[in-house]
Amino acid sequence: MTTRPLCAVVLAAGEGTRMRSTRPKPLHRLCGRPMVLHVLDALAELEVSRVVVVVGHRAEWVTKTLVEHAPAGMAIEFVEQPEQRGTGDATAVALTGFPPGTDEDSDVVVLPGDTPLLRPATLATLVRHHRAHDAAATLLTADLENPTGYGRVVRGRDQLVARVVEEADATDEERAVTEVNTSIYCFRFGLLAPSLRRLSPANAQGEYYLTDVVGVLYEAGYRVESLVVGDPMEAAGVNDRAQLAVAEAELRDRINERWMRRGVTMWDPERTYVDAGVELAHDVVLLPGVVLRGSCAVGEGTELGPDCLLSDTTVGPRAEVRVTVADRAVIGEGARVGPFVNLAPGATVADGETVLPFTTRTAEPG
Repeated sequence: MTTRPLCAVVLAAGEGTRMRSTRPKPLHRLCGRPMVLHVLDALAELEVSRVVVVVGHRAEWVTKTLVEHAPAGMAIEFVEQPEQRGTGDATAVALTGFPPGTDEDSDVVVLPGDTPLLRPATLATLVRHHRAHDAAATLLTADLENPTGYGRVVRGRDQLVARVVEEADATDEERAVTEVNTSIYCFRFGLLAPSLRRLSPANAQGEYYLTDVVGVLYEAGYRVESLVVGDPMEAAGVNDRAQLAVAEAELRDRINERWMRRGVTMWDPERTYVDAGVELAHDVVLLPGVVLRGSCAVGEGTELGPDCLLSDTTVGPRAEVRVTVADRAVIGEGARVGPFVNLAPGATVADGETVLPFTTRTAEPG
């Protein structure tokens, strides 16, 4: 397998009108973390030399969020797509974010900022497949029982990918195809820019489709591969609040399973909500109705619940917390809190202290 430098493009310029929100779509939260950051987390597991993020709608908000919260050590460049003219145009804009002299033999992963369920292992497999077959482009595809709404993958000679047809432009025969494009790709860097220059907006949407690069490369005699993802949910995009809720449920299931395999007991995982930024020690017990938001940290042997809502709160080892709301509080080792306790921002419970039921505690003065 050929080893080449790897870089990435994340398309995060869309307004997301179906969200019906002033918040840019890439910044809608899943398990306490903006969805585009879940995409960057997946990329961080690969040896990526540079990531270019294309911003557009409310660009300053998106840029500020990523600068403050992106994975440590990730080199990110931001470029703005002033007018949304399609994914092909967005990718062309992205290429201006790479310095002159970038190795044309590099590989570049291109993916949307609204696919927060994509696993790092799947991205790594896509890159390996692309390199093993010495392809000009490799698509991550999915086989769906109901492919409505997705671009269909059309095969050509030797069963290679010949083109991707968007549903609005597809014939009845093409709409019957169940293999669909997920909008996640790996391209040979040096072939991407000249292929983008050959795109045309002559389609039902009047946009420059990145998918049309597939046909350009195939017609030029280059090899275009595909990799079918094992779990189509991984590549699911989030376009409205209903899809956001589905993605949230899937991601929470993954988080809960991961913590249980690391030694955390959950009496009822379906009623336990743990954000992505939470840290749990061994032998923590979470009873039904526990919600841990933000950057909570819970010490070894602590039991929380039932019905606790803790936000950005630290709980020491071997504490017991019942029916409590706490925001940016500190609960000491071996403390007993609740039930029906409210810890206001900055409140502290000392080691071994008992906070009686029906108590509200605020921060100490000074």
